[in-house]
Amino acid sequence: MSDEPQPQQPGRGRAPEESRAADAPRPPAGDGSGGGRTGRRRLVPTRRTVLGTLLVGALLVVGGFVLGYTLVQIPSANALAVQQANVYLYADGTVIARDGEVNRENVSLDRISEDARHAVLAAEDRDFYSESAIDPSAMVRAAWNTATGKGKQSGSTITQQYVKNYYLRQEQTVTRKVKEFFIAIKLDREQTKDEILQGYLNTSYFGRNAYGIQAAAHAYYGVDAEDLDAGRAAYLAALVNAPSQYDVVAHPENRAAVEDRWNYVLDGMVEEGWLDASERAGMRFPMPRESTLSTGLSGQRGYIVRVVKDHLIGNGLVDEASLDAGGYRITTTLHKDKQDAFVEAVDEKLMARLDQENRKVDTYVRAGGASIDPETGKVVAMYNGVDYVKQYTPNATRRDYQVGSAFKPFVFTAAVDNGSRTQDGRPITPNTVYDGTSERPVQGWSGDRYAPENEDHRDYGDITVREATDKSVNAVYAQMAVDVGPDEVRRTAVDLGLAEDTPSLDDAGPSIALGVATASVLDMAQAYATLANHGEHRAYTMIEKITRNGKEAVELPEPKARQAVSRQAADTTTHVLRGVVQSGTATAALSSGRPAAGKTGTAEEDKAAWFAGYTPELATVVAVMGQDPVTAAQKKLYGAMGLPRINGGGAPAEIWGQYTREALEGEPVQGFDLRLQPGADRPQPSSDTTGTGATPGAPAGDDGDGTPGDGETRDRTPGASREQTDDPARERTDGATATGDDGGGGTDGGTAPGGGTTDGSTGGDTGDGETDGDNDEGDGGGLTGALIQGGRERE
Repeated sequence: MSDEPQPQQPGRGRAPEESRAADAPRPPAGDGSGGGRTGRRRLVPTRRTVLGTLLVGALLVVGGFVLGYTLVQIPSANALAVQQANVYLYADGTVIARDGEVNRENVSLDRISEDARHAVLAAEDRDFYSESAIDPSAMVRAAWNTATGKGKQSGSTITQQYVKNYYLRQEQTVTRKVKEFFIAIKLDREQTKDEILQGYLNTSYFGRNAYGIQAAAHAYYGVDAEDLDAGRAAYLAALVNAPSQYDVVAHPENRAAVEDRWNYVLDGMVEEGWLDASERAGMRFPMPRESTLSTGLSGQRGYIVRVVKDHLIGNGLVDEASLDAGGYRITTTLHKDKQDAFVEAVDEKLMARLDQENRKVDTYVRAGGASIDPETGKVVAMYNGVDYVKQYTPNATRRDYQVGSAFKPFVFTAAVDNGSRTQDGRPITPNTVYDGTSERPVQGWSGDRYAPENEDHRDYGDITVREATDKSVNAVYAQMAVDVGPDEVRRTAVDLGLAEDTPSLDDAGPSIALGVATASVLDMAQAYATLANHGEHRAYTMIEKITRNGKEAVELPEPKARQAVSRQAADTTTHVLRGVVQSGTATAALSSGRPAAGKTGTAEEDKAAWFAGYTPELATVVAVMGQDPVTAAQKKLYGAMGLPRINGGGAPAEIWGQYTREALEGEPVQGFDLRLQPGADRPQPSSDTTGTGATPGAPAGDDGDGTPGDGETRDRTPGASREQTDDPARERTDGATATGDDGGGGTDGGTAPGGGTTDGSTGGDTGDGETDGDNDEGDGGGLTGALIQGGRERE
C-alpha cells in the first residue's frame, strides 16, 4: 500500500469542515434543522404510527368497556318509577278513584292488548325482539333524522329507554348516557325481552299525569289496556314521542302532526305484519275523550278512599306502609247504582231545601249514611258529605253525635233476649204496659234519682211497649233499661254491631236507653242489619277483592257469622219496629214501597237527627248533623230547612225512603219472616204497685179477648212463617194472638219453632186504639226528649 494520498472521486470529496460536520450527531427528523423528511411528507403519519395509535385506541376502548361493565351495576329502581296509585273500584269493576301523587297502575304483559304492544314497538323500536340492548345503527340513524328534521324514531332502544325510566333520572348528561349504556347491556342478559317490554310499558309517560299504558288507556279512552284496539293503541304509542304536545284535546293546533305520527305507527304495524293492510285502510283517527275520569278525590270519591283505607289498615288486611307504596287494585263491595241513588236522595230531600245565603243554620247541615246487605254484611253504599275537598270528615264513620232514640230497639232486644221482667215481675213483651208519665222517677235504680222528660213534657200514662216505641216515650225506655240492666243493654248493643269503645256507651246508667252513646252511622247500620238478619251478626265488610301489581292476590279472611241474639229477640224487635214505620214517628219511610221496620232518633238539643231502618234485603241508616264549618263545633239545627226543628221522621226518613225505593228497584218485594217471643201478641195483666205499670190495656189491634180486632182480616195458615204482602207501601194490621208461654191465648198465628209464634202478617202492628195521628215529631213524626242530669236529651 502506497504512502501517497489516494486520488478522490469527483463529487464525493469532503472538505475537512464537512468531514467534521458529518461526524457530528444528526438532529432528529423534523426539528427544523434540515434533517429527515421535509415538506408535505412530514404531515403524513408513518405506518408504524398509525398501527401504534390504533392499537392504543383499541386497548383503551376495550379497557374502558371492561372497566365500565365492571364498575356500573344495575341500581335499585328510582323512587318515581316504583310509585303507583292505588285503584279503588265498585263491585262491578267501575273505577271509583285513584289515590297517590303518581297515576300509575302496573299491569302484566298479558293484560296489555297485542295491538298495544305492537303499536309501541312500531313507534319506538321495531327490531326490539331481534336486536341487542344497544343498536349503534339506530343511534346513527336517530342523529341523522334529528339533523334533517325527520325525528321518526328514537335513537335509544326500548331497553335503553326502560333503563332511563326505571333506574335513572331524565337529565341529559354524558354520565347518565354512559350508565344507561352499560345497565342496558347487563339488563339484556338478566331479563327476557317480554319482561323488559312489560317494564317499559308500565313506566313510560303518556301525558295527562298518566304513567304506564294502563293509566293512559283510562285517561284517554276510559278502558283498560287489554281492551285497546289498533287505532287507539297507535295514538297512545304516538304520545310517547311528545306526551304534552300530542294531546289533541289540549293542543288541537297539533292535530296534523299527531295524525302524521299516528299514521306512521299504523304503517309500521302493517310493514311488520302485525296489522292487516285492509284493516288499516279503513281506520279513522280515534279522537280521545275530552273529559277523562278524574283521578282526584273530590265528591264522594275521597271519602270512600279514606274510609276503605281505614278499614284495610284497621282490620290488618294491608299495612299503612304498603298502601302508601301503592300498586293495589281494591275492589269494594259498593254498588255504583246504589251509591248514586244515595247521593241523589240526599241532594233532593235535604240539600235542595237548604238556603245557606239566608239561613245561617243551613250552613251547619251535614249528612251521613250507610247501607248494608244484612245477609252478607257487605256495605253497598255510603254517604259521607257533599264533597271531600270541602268537608273532610267522613260522616258515615265519625263517632261524635248522639244516636238518640235510634238506640231504644237495643234495649227492647236485650229485654227479650234475656227474658227480662218488670219491677213487678211481668215479662217484657211488645204488649207490656208501662207508665209513660213524663219525669216519672225510674224505679229500681240504685244511683242518683233519674226522672227523664218526654218530649214537650208530654204525659202518656199507661202505654204498651209497642206504642211507647211508636211514639218514642223516654219514660218507658229509661225504666225498661233498669229492668233489663244497663250492662246487659250495653252488651247487647255491642253484640249487635256497635263498637266496644263507642263513646258514652259505658257507665251511662238508665240514660243509655235514650241514646247518649255516640255510635257511627256505619256501626248503627251494622247493628240494625243484625236485627234484619234474625239476630245473626256478620261483621260488615267493604272489600270484595284485592290484588297488587296486577297479579298478587291479598288473602281476605273468611266471613264469619255468629248468633248475636236469639232469633225470637231480633224478630220480635222487628215486629215492633214495623209499627214505627206504619203509623209511628217514621211514616215518611213508607215511600220506599217496601215492608219496613225502623226507628227515629234525635240527639240532645237537636244537634243530630237519625232514622235507622231496614227491609228484609237492606239495612240503612241516615243521620243529619249540625256542625260549624269553621270551628267544627256541633251546632243545634233549630230552624234548619226553614222548619222549627229537624227530626228523624223528617229528612232522614225521607232520604231513607227514596234511597231504599231506588236501590231495590226491579227486585221482588219480600215480606218479613218472623218468629216471635211467646206472648208477643197477647195482652198481659199489669200492676201499679211498683209504679212501673197501671191498669191493663188491650194491645194494638186486639180487642182484648184473644181474637182479631174489628175489621181485621187474616191471610195465613196455622204455622205460616212468611208474611203476605197485600200492599207493599202499607202493611195490614195483624191482631192475631200468640201461643202464650203458659199455653193460653189464641192459636191463629200458629206455633213457631222454639215455642214462639210466627208473625205472618203484612200489616202494621198498631191498631186504631193505639195511634191517633198525633205524632210527636211534627209532620214527619214526633220528637221526644228527656232532661237528664242537667242536660236535655231528645227522644
